[in-house]
Order: sequence, then structure tokens, then C-alpha cells
Amino acid sequence: MQRFLGKTILITGGAGGMGASHLRGYLAEGANVVIGDIRDDRGRALVAEAGDRAHYVHLDVTSAADWQNAVTETENRFGPISVLVNNAGILSRSAPIEQSDPENFRHVVDVNLTGPYLGIRAAVPSLRRAGGGVIINIASTSANVGTALIAAYVSSKWALRGLTRSAAMELGRDDIRVNSIHPGVVNTPLITEPLHPGAQPVSDYYSPDAFAIKRLAEPQDITRLLLFLSSDEASFVTGSEFVADGGMLLGPALAAGQTQNQS
Repeated sequence: MQRFLGKTILITGGAGGMGASHLRGYLAEGANVVIGDIRDDRGRALVAEAGDRAHYVHLDVTSAADWQNAVTETENRFGPISVLVNNAGILSRSAPIEQSDPENFRHVVDVNLTGPYLGIRAAVPSLRRAGGGVIINIASTSANVGTALIAAYVSSKWALRGLTRSAAMELGRDDIRVNSIHPGVVNTPLITEPLHPGAQPVSDYYSPDAFAIKRLAEPQDITRLLLFLSSDEASFVTGSEFVADGGMLLGPALAAGQTQNQS
């Protein structure tokens, strides 16, 4: 299937685990893809492997100037943007609010919330030039609940829901759809490796054994949902939130063979 044949895709955080999966997914369906990141060596290596329909641009999502350059370079390379994927995101250092670092809070919100805001602001004129398109914000299941010790991350993802809905209302008449995806725990280095020296990875604190689907998500699980939502198959969907968490937010599932009448 070539749902994105000839279309131009811009993905932030494209050098990471999910970003790299998204890059490959769109390329497999015929798109031209630009990935933006601050990890230049990793990003350039990925596009070198991917071929002529992939391009890398240095993009600090907290910088309005970087965003404008990324949009201009994308258009110069492949033409107007049809899909913007605001995938870049960081976790906060774990700490109670009263012991947390205000600078860390500001930085997390700057990347996870201000970044997508600046991206939408910069990319919308290009999406209009393309005749319409799609914006997908990668949020988190943390945007649906409260979680202790990571208030900055949770706050940024809750706010991203509001940004998504506001943008959907503003841009619908321009044939630009805006939705959010809320992954659970995904098997990427962000989850499986320490955030800083001496820290334990997030995966050490998480077990999927009690949930309906007893495994971590793989990046491809999120990519497949992303491809559907940004395709014409989802042309009537905007301002909506899609959870992909294996049932984590539902709570513990019944054990195999157990019925509700058993204790």
C-alpha cells in the first residue's frame, strides 16, 4: 500500500526509537520524509541508510528559528508539508514537586509543549500550500492520569491535549486535521535506558503482567496507528485522542480462564 506516495512528511525527534520507526513506516508507503533532531550523527546515519527520499535537518524544537529553517529546508527538498508529526519529547527527572528543580520543569514543558506549539505555528502555512494535511501530536497515557514524581512530564502532556483540540478547531476549515496519540510504555531507549547516571530506567518500575496485553509496546505498534491517522482513511477524524497502551489505563485484567464470579 502506498498511502503517502509523493507526500512530504516532517517528523521531530526522528533520530529516536519511535521516530526512526515512523521514518521507515512512511518511506515504505511512498512518502518523502524529513526528520528533525538535535542528535545530528544519529539522524544523518538514519537517512543515509534510508536513501534519497529521506533527509535530516538539525531541529531544536524549542527554537522558533530552527523550526522556520526546518520548514523551509523541507519545502526546498521535497515540496510543501502534508504531515507534521510532533514526536520529540523528554522525560522529567523523578522527584516530588517540593524537591524538584524549576529549571527542569521549564525545560520539559518547553520541549514537550512549546515545541509542538512552535511546530504547528511554523508548519501550518506549508500545510495550506499542500492543499491541507495532518498534524499528529505524540502525547502519552500520562496525559490521562496523574503520576507521582514526574509532574513536569505529566503537566506537559495534559497541556498537549488542549493544544491539539484548539488547533483542530482553528484548522479544520483549511482541511488540516489535528489528532493526538497516547502511547503507553514503549520499548525504546527513553524507557529502557537510564535518563541520567545513577538512575534506574523507567522499565524497571513497570510490569505489564497485570494488564490485558502483557508486553511493552514496540515502536511499530505506534507507527501503524500513526500511519492510519495521517492517511485519507481517517479523513473524518480530528481533535481526537487515541490511546495505545495495551489496556494499562483500564487497570488489571482478569487472569486467563478466570471469570467474574471467581475470586
